[in-house]
Amino acid sequence: MDLKSANTLELPKILERLARLCAFSASRELALALQPSADPEEVARRLRRTTEAKNLLGTKTNVTIGGARDVRPHAVQAAKSGMLQPTDLLEVRQTLVSGRTLNRMITRLANQFPLLAEIAQTIEPGDALIDAIGQAIDEDGTVRDEASPTLRRLRNELHVAHSRLLDRLNRIVQDPNNARYLQEPIVTQRAGRYVIPLKVESKGRIPGIVHDQSSSGATVFIEPLATLDLNNRWRELELEEQREVERILRELSAIVGDAQEEIFATVAALAALDLEFAKAEYAFQLKAREPLLTDTLARSGEQPYVELLQARHPLLKPEEVVPNDIILGPHYHLLVITGPNTGGKTVTLKTIGLLALMSQCGLHIPAADGSRLPVFDNIFADIGDEQSIEQSLSTFSSHLTNITRILNHATNRSLIVLDEVGAGTDPAEGSALARSLLEHFLEQEISALVATHYSELKVYAHNTDRVRNASVEFDLDTLRPTYRLMIGLPGRSNALNIAERLGLPAPIIERARSFVSVEDLKVDEMLEDIKESQESARIDRRLAEKDRREAEQLRNDLRERIASIEEERRTVINQTREAAQVELDQVREQLRAITRQMERFGGKKEELTDIRDLLQRLESELKPISTLVPKRPGTVDEPLTPRPLRVGDLVWVPSLDRTGEIVEISGDEADVAAGSFRVRA
Repeated sequence: MDLKSANTLELPKILERLARLCAFSASRELALALQPSADPEEVARRLRRTTEAKNLLGTKTNVTIGGARDVRPHAVQAAKSGMLQPTDLLEVRQTLVSGRTLNRMITRLANQFPLLAEIAQTIEPGDALIDAIGQAIDEDGTVRDEASPTLRRLRNELHVAHSRLLDRLNRIVQDPNNARYLQEPIVTQRAGRYVIPLKVESKGRIPGIVHDQSSSGATVFIEPLATLDLNNRWRELELEEQREVERILRELSAIVGDAQEEIFATVAALAALDLEFAKAEYAFQLKAREPLLTDTLARSGEQPYVELLQARHPLLKPEEVVPNDIILGPHYHLLVITGPNTGGKTVTLKTIGLLALMSQCGLHIPAADGSRLPVFDNIFADIGDEQSIEQSLSTFSSHLTNITRILNHATNRSLIVLDEVGAGTDPAEGSALARSLLEHFLEQEISALVATHYSELKVYAHNTDRVRNASVEFDLDTLRPTYRLMIGLPGRSNALNIAERLGLPAPIIERARSFVSVEDLKVDEMLEDIKESQESARIDRRLAEKDRREAEQLRNDLRERIASIEEERRTVINQTREAAQVELDQVREQLRAITRQMERFGGKKEELTDIRDLLQRLESELKPISTLVPKRPGTVDEPLTPRPLRVGDLVWVPSLDRTGEIVEISGDEADVAAGSFRVRA
């Protein structure tokens, strides 16, 4: 990707903002080194990873790399037989713990976040090293007593020796006979030895070795001879402890050195994941969306291959940005943008170039859902100073040198944005040069957006296939640009109108208009008519869209209401069916009970026969009643012999969950009346 153009389009500023959202130095390095890819598959993977990270952060608020650090320098030092300090070892351990935690969490969610899981699964578990460091060093960086049996023994002995030494010194200090010799009744340290402060004139009153003297000279610090052996023993044990601690640290450092590759893999994976989390966070800040990827050569279909909807420049303050639709295709790949200076032409050029670079870095873009971008093989930009009225020859030469370089490398899969092409020289020659460049872009089928103030290019764009005019709108009432991009409408000259609004005398305005050619005046009138027509069409589209959304909402509401009514109806039917079935079963059981009772009490044969006849008649009458309560779909009846359906037959209508009557038969279909409903089945 062209580095000079990326700098011109301010991609490094985007990467700096991204880096500030990273949690540690390794991921910040990745962010600052991020380069756009020209491989469509790689770009698609990058964008999907960012989307996965957004979704993960949206559902898991505790996703973090924890206290991870870039501990690769520690691993390198350890691999060279260097000794790591306890704080270094704790950083190694915390980084491995963070990696293990992320690995487990994301791997459990691999079905939802497969691309993030690919990264997480490259994290080395490091369980043995985590345990070894944790067992030897506590959280404040102190080597634990449990780090080795020798260290535990030495520290116990050291504690005893220290207590004996202080006890003996305190007895000397607290001896009433020594009070007059002491500057203060305290025990202190000098040069790693315990001493007591004597008045200088009392030196020698308590036999001992002088280790120091106060700055005033009034006090000497002596180690009493009575504590010399105790002091020596305490210092010996202290040095032995230090040697054992150093041995333990070297042993742990050797383990870290042996795990150098695993540590590098874990740090790399954590940095990659943290970069994805930073991309997601940046997307949240920008309210950015994943663009749909298109083919740069798909220019003959029905859809644009570049379609940035409500696109915003990401480096401008949101309240200062006017969102714009920037479109290329389906039937054009050159856009000629005209309009007033400070009107937003340069912002438009930078927006499409920068958003394309962001997309190919895997960053979501500040544009509406449905925005589409291809993967360009290169993105070139030559952005001039459109605020400048005159450009020097050196500036003109610089632009031409840059454009020459661009032409030598651009292909039909590249994007070129040129600002004020041909400016800085004679207008006639500049216009001719600009047109020649446009024709070259057409011949080479290169996608390009060109900002210009040359009127000749408006006419060229209007009369040439695969080229479109565009302009940035200017409000004559406020005499300020609106920064709204209008594709299909070239910019018009507003100099005379502005002069008139600013109060220039009318005779001068009229005389100036007389100098303008009739053709130019007609063009301006035509442009105004086109603008009004487009504005009217835009309003109509907006109203139509509003009506469509309202109709869709009403349709959805109606569907929900019908579904609710249907559910209530089904509930009532089911309840009625169940209640009726219970009553029918109760009547049958009562009749059978009467029969059994008559038989048990020896009823007369004639009476039993009469009761059985009555029961059979009641059963036959109950069956038609039960048919009034339709059975649930799916219930199994006794097999029936099928016959052709006839008008007047009763049938079950599943969609209405009720019985209906056939009123008309036409071929394989029949009209069925069910209550107030009539359906074809």
